[in-house]
Amino acid sequence: MASPATTLQSALLLQKQLKELSKHPVEGFSAGLVDNDNIYEWEIMIIGPPDTLYEGGFFKARMTFPKASNNRSDEFFDIADYPLMPPKLRFISEMWHPNVYPDGEVCISILHPPGEDKYGYEDAGERWMPVHTVETILLSVISMLSTPNDESPANIEAAKDWREDYPAFKKKVQRIVRRSADML
Repeated sequence: MASPATTLQSALLLQKQLKELSKHPVEGFSAGLVDNDNIYEWEIMIIGPPDTLYEGGFFKARMTFPKASNNRSDEFFDIADYPLMPPKLRFISEMWHPNVYPDGEVCISILHPPGEDKYGYEDAGERWMPVHTVETILLSVISMLSTPNDESPANIEAAKDWREDYPAFKKKVQRIVRRSADML
């Protein structure tokens, strides 16, 4: 269980990162709080990277940072505060991608808990480390949009389309990109 001081430190770290992103925006995304009273819940807008199928799209997402609690029904928030554990990132906008679960949750190595992978697929160095920031996470997500990893898919159907029926995959993504732009 994290102490109140540890929770305060994680909140201060998140405030610092938010302030830094506000002062020095990074191309490809914007970030802000869902609610000014909750530093642990961020609203993200990812702009489809140029020269990819996602170019021209505007994809909303939520980033939820772990905050230790007494609520034993939610494992994610029991273990430790950010930055010891990674946030979760979930697209709110529709997304068709091999590394995004059908419910929108992003599945990339740096968002997996630190330590050894029980399946032996990922090296511990590829997984979450406390040095990662909101910026490094979102740059990894932009990279993921540019280069899907179909070796370890979160969305089996999207990976299957990517590998076996690329024209169908491309058509679905183009439809999603158009819808995302229309939603603005």
